[in-house]
Amino acid sequence: MTTLHSRIGFEIELLAPPGSSRRTLADRLASDLDGQVTRIFHTDSEPSLVPGMGHFWHLTPGYVVSDARGGPVAELVDDVTLVDDLRRDHEEARAGSSTDTRPADAVPPDDRSYRVLSDDPRLLRLVARHSSPDTPFDRALDDAATLFGSTVETVGAVRRLRDGAGSSIALASALAAGRERPCEIVTPPLVADHEAALERLLGPARELGFTVPVEAAVHLHLDGAPFRSVAAFSNLVRLFSWWHEPLRAALGTNPACPRRAPLPSALVELVARADQPGSATTLDWSQLQSAAAGTGLPQYADVNLTALVTARPVRDPGEARILPGPLDAAALARRTGLVERLLARCLEAEPVPRPTSTDARGAAAELLDLARTADPAGLVLSAEATARGRR
Repeated sequence: MTTLHSRIGFEIELLAPPGSSRRTLADRLASDLDGQVTRIFHTDSEPSLVPGMGHFWHLTPGYVVSDARGGPVAELVDDVTLVDDLRRDHEEARAGSSTDTRPADAVPPDDRSYRVLSDDPRLLRLVARHSSPDTPFDRALDDAATLFGSTVETVGAVRRLRDGAGSSIALASALAAGRERPCEIVTPPLVADHEAALERLLGPARELGFTVPVEAAVHLHLDGAPFRSVAAFSNLVRLFSWWHEPLRAALGTNPACPRRAPLPSALVELVARADQPGSATTLDWSQLQSAAAGTGLPQYADVNLTALVTARPVRDPGEARILPGPLDAAALARRTGLVERLLARCLEAEPVPRPTSTDARGAAAELLDLARTADPAGLVLSAEATARGRR
C-alpha cells in the first residue's frame, strides 16, 4: 500500500453504465456508511452554439454524500468533457442496438434532473442561491422569479425566466440523454490513509459497473501556499515544462483528455531568463506573480498554477491535471505518490535540472531518480509552516 503524506483532494472521472447514474453510486456510498445523500446544484460551463457567444454557464444535478456523523465523503457531479462514450451509445440506440431510448428533450414525471442555463455567471449564482435543487421541473425557476418580480413562461419543453424588461435571465430544460451517467467524484481533502479512502469510493463503483470514460483524468488538489515563492514556483515551471513528456509517460497520461496543455512558452521563458547568470531580470515574488499572470496562464494546463499567481484567490490549491482515470485505488495512489515526491523536490532550494537523456526511456529513468531524492514529508512541513505564518 502506498503511503501519501500530503493533504490531497481528488477529482476522479467515471461513467455509470446505461440505466444507472451518479445518484446510484451516491446512494450506495451512503448506504455503506449509514450516511445520507443531499442533492445540490453543480456549476459548470458548456460550449455555446450561439454565434459570438463562447459558452453558457449551467447548473446540473449533483449529490453530496455524508457519513453517519454528517462528515463529508464525496460530491458526485457531471463533467461536460465526458462525451465520447455517450455519443457512441446514442449512435447504437439509433441503430436499434441499445435499450436507452429516452428522447433527448424529455423530462420524466416528477424528475428533478434538469439543467438551468444562463449567459451570465453572476445571474446564475443568484438563481442558484434562490432555487432549491429539489424543486421539480414544473416549478423550476419559480422561486428565482419571485426575486426578480417576474414569472416563468413555458416554451415547448423549456421554462424561461425573464426580468421585467423582457431580458432573459435563465432557462431550465431537460438534461441531454445520458447526462446523468458522467460521474466526477470530488473528495474532500484527504489527510491520512488516502489509498483506503479511495478504495471505499472506487470499490463500490466497480461493483456497480462504472467504467473509465474515454476522456477520463484524475486531478489532484494540493495546498498551493508552499509554492508561493520565487524558488518553488520556478521549480514547478521547470518540472512541468522541461519534464513535460517524461511526466506524461511515467504517469500514463490519457491523450484523449481534452482539458490539458503544456505551460505557456512565455511563462517558461520568463523563468529561464531569470536563471541566466548575471541576469538583470531578478524578480521578487510579487513581481514574478504579476509577470507570470501576464503570460496567459490557463486553468486547463497539465498543472493549474492560476491560483498561485492570483493575489487573493477564492481557493489556494495547486492542481495537477495529468493523471489518467483509474478504477484501481492502488494504481492511483502509486501515481499520486510520484507526483507528491516531485512536488516536494520543487520546494528544495536547488533548481530542478533539465533532463539530459535524449530518448524517452532514459528521461523517464531520470525523472524517477529525481523523485527518489525528494522527501514528501517536506510538503507537509512546508504547508504547516505556512499555516502557522497566517495565524
